[in-house]
Amino acid sequence: MKTNFSNYIKKLGIFLMLTVAITANAQENYITLEKAKKAALQYSHDIKNGNLRIEKAAAQKQEAIANYFPTVEALGGTVYAFDNFIDPIALLGIPEIDNVYLASATASEVVFAGGKVKNANKLAEVQVRANQIRAEQSIDSVIITTEKKYWQLVQLQEQQKVITAAKIYLAELLKQQQDLLDAGLIAKNQLLKVKVNRSKILLKESKLSNTRKLALLDLALYTGLGYDTTMVAIDSLHQVVPPEMKYENTVNVSENTNYKLLDEQIQASKLQTKMAEANRLPQISVGVNANKYGTFNADIDSDIQALAFGAVRIPISAWWGKEKQQIKQQKIQEKIAVNQLKKGQDQIKIGIMKSWYDLIDAYKQIDYAKENLDYAEENLDMQRDNYNSGLNNLSDLLDAQRLHQEAKTEWVNAFANYQIKETVYLYRNNQLDAPSPEELSDAIKE
Repeated sequence: MKTNFSNYIKKLGIFLMLTVAITANAQENYITLEKAKKAALQYSHDIKNGNLRIEKAAAQKQEAIANYFPTVEALGGTVYAFDNFIDPIALLGIPEIDNVYLASATASEVVFAGGKVKNANKLAEVQVRANQIRAEQSIDSVIITTEKKYWQLVQLQEQQKVITAAKIYLAELLKQQQDLLDAGLIAKNQLLKVKVNRSKILLKESKLSNTRKLALLDLALYTGLGYDTTMVAIDSLHQVVPPEMKYENTVNVSENTNYKLLDEQIQASKLQTKMAEANRLPQISVGVNANKYGTFNADIDSDIQALAFGAVRIPISAWWGKEKQQIKQQKIQEKIAVNQLKKGQDQIKIGIMKSWYDLIDAYKQIDYAKENLDYAEENLDMQRDNYNSGLNNLSDLLDAQRLHQEAKTEWVNAFANYQIKETVYLYRNNQLDAPSPEELSDAIKE
């Protein structure tokens, strides 16, 4: 007895150590939705390019601001001749001259250009805002894609649980059939029917395992996380709150990023029209110039000569030439942008309402799937009791088991589908929990 108890204690100790090791390993190899989204936001090349486009637009804005400041140029040059430019004239005291230099500096500024400089700066600001909106869209896109990939992984894990439960059920049934066969109470074909169904389950288990590994690899590559086949998503598909109790069915078009982009296109078109009109207006510029010239080997130098100048450019032919047609084209483009906004507004409304109804349908799908699962469970229990009582055959029991497995899989799929539909609705209605480009940039720096 002491030996047996000692062996039992050793086995229990080994079991506990293995349990602790497995638990610790499981805690390390897990992934949550929030962890996946955070990693994807920091890793995404689309988001990085979006931030670079914002920086580029900001540089373009600074370039436009530079037009408010004078343009300063300096010019210097010299010429040397192998033969003299001027031979010496002794009577006049003029030495030979074989070189000439010139130094000049000019500062000029356009003081009036029909508003072109002002509108160019406003257009640069529009480009900055547009790129900020596109950066927000990139963030939203990464979040949506990450959630889809993550819930697909969870869906496959839940399907694996369904297959595992079916495998256990068939294993128990197979043992029962083996015992009945050994007792001579059934024919061998009854046992083979169960084995065939178990083989199908094992094949599905293998396929699901490989599909899950591919889904995990897809998520790992998209988020930049390390790929490990033992990693699991710890979120599960749980009961959800009815959409009507969680969200207000409102259509918030003006805050939609696609709507904002279309509105910025209108502003850009208006500014481009004003800039085209400025090509027909006079341009006034003023400036100052200072220059000095002379030779290097003779005392012939000029004093620094300074002068101020002003210029007026009047594009007379622009009133009937190509500039007139350019203005006409820009006004047409402005009308197109307005029509695009109206069209986009309608499409955004339809998209929001569609996502809402899709969410409602996804929730109803969960209810229907749960109802079917209850029926399937009741039918399986009844068929099992009837089979044990000899009231039906094995084929009816196997059919009931298959229907139960399909119903449970449908229930799992309904939950995963709802999670995705909810994310799409939140995105289209501007309720998606996403950081701004500035917040994300600060978080990455930290």
